[in-house]
Amino acid sequence: MESPWIYVGVFVLVGLFIPIAAIAIAAFLGPKKPNAIKQSTYECGIETVGDSWIQFKAQYYIFALVFLVFDVETVFLFPWAVSLNQLPLFAVFEGIIFILILLAGLVYAWKKGMLEWA
Repeated sequence: MESPWIYVGVFVLVGLFIPIAAIAIAAFLGPKKPNAIKQSTYECGIETVGDSWIQFKAQYYIFALVFLVFDVETVFLFPWAVSLNQLPLFAVFEGIIFILILLAGLVYAWKKGMLEWA
């Protein structure tokens, strides 16, 4: 008797094999001509000044995460806004509650000073 877990196992094996094979093939076939210019650290084509291993403030990461959260949430709101006139009243209230939760998160981030660059 065939077990349904065989399909899961095959899927996991194929899911692991394809990326590993792609990385191995790229490492094997890729050009290998390192030199000092290629190995140098640069940012946007400009050579770095000082040590390139500096610590950044966590504030930059928090700001980026807050932006990402609100940016992704707009993707969820777009279909709701497009079909707003066809939705039942319950779905409209759910969307309004969702927007209020987002607004509460924005106010919280603002009050905590997460949106300040100082």
